[in-house]
Amino acid sequence: MADVNELQSLLGASEELTIVCHNNPDPDCLASALALGRLAASAGIDERRILYSGDITHQQNRAFVNLLDVELKSFDQGLIVDRPEGSLLAFVDHSIPGANNAVPEGTAVDIVIDHHQAEDVTGRYVDHREDVGATATILTEYVRDTGHDIDATLATALLFAIRRETLGFLRGVTTAEYEAAGFLHAHADDALLNKLSTPSISGATVDAIADAIDNRSVNGSVLITHVGRTSERDALPQAADYLATLEGVQTAIVFGIVEDTIQMSGRSTDARINIGTVLDSAFSDVGSAGGHREMAGGEIPLGIFADYTTDEDQLVTIVEQVVRARLLAELKLDGKGDTEDA
Repeated sequence: MADVNELQSLLGASEELTIVCHNNPDPDCLASALALGRLAASAGIDERRILYSGDITHQQNRAFVNLLDVELKSFDQGLIVDRPEGSLLAFVDHSIPGANNAVPEGTAVDIVIDHHQAEDVTGRYVDHREDVGATATILTEYVRDTGHDIDATLATALLFAIRRETLGFLRGVTTAEYEAAGFLHAHADDALLNKLSTPSISGATVDAIADAIDNRSVNGSVLITHVGRTSERDALPQAADYLATLEGVQTAIVFGIVEDTIQMSGRSTDARINIGTVLDSAFSDVGSAGGHREMAGGEIPLGIFADYTTDEDQLVTIVEQVVRARLLAELKLDGKGDTEDA
């Protein structure tokens, strides 16, 4: 475990901090960025920014940003490549340049705080703990152990992030999450937590989840489905969460076309399957994918698929066939799924 005093020393000796979120940031990433920014402010860093790429489309994520007034800026590569001396670059909730982020591969990162599976994580300060359930848990420990003043906004952000990342303390949770939640509970705004937990849902998200239900096929305890083309990227993990609860299903993988990429989301409670490893092995040669044993995601550029045909239905069919075939091969399934009794 890294020593938070080393982080404080690094922040105290610097003048500027750029925190980069992973693509399409979720509450765990956003809350962690918010907390690191607060720690940097207390260390005397006045120039701070949080950058993100992709979209924030999940209704909970939008509510999180709006209700907690998280100040975000669109990713600007110039702020990364042309950093002045005394400027720090930090990753929270991800760790490798070019993997699920817009930072050029090979870029030197100063601070990395993450809980996802990854290899060869480097930085001047690295706290990479795959054995905790959320990056927000690590940042909560920093806030608590350094005696940093915590207000209702920060406490609510971190507590909501831990709850969301662990699906209400039901997935990937450890003792550390309960201890963090116990500390945060006394400072959090209960009314704000309720608002974050019950945001409105768009009709497009409902339609995408319905398509995932209609297109599902089941091989043993593995369910694979797609939503076709959608503007609602975050409908995929919501569909995966829901379909993973179906009777007899232990692994659910949902994919779909979002703009010029194929997005994927996987969930698994099968002890024999590490869904992060499955997606990475199946698609690392054509895109980026990975995550945890129980939850993972991935992104593949449409590439040759988009050049092959201008017919949207044909494009969806081709993508469905290729992605499904790769998943079945990686999972060593025969592909004779049951689409009627799933």
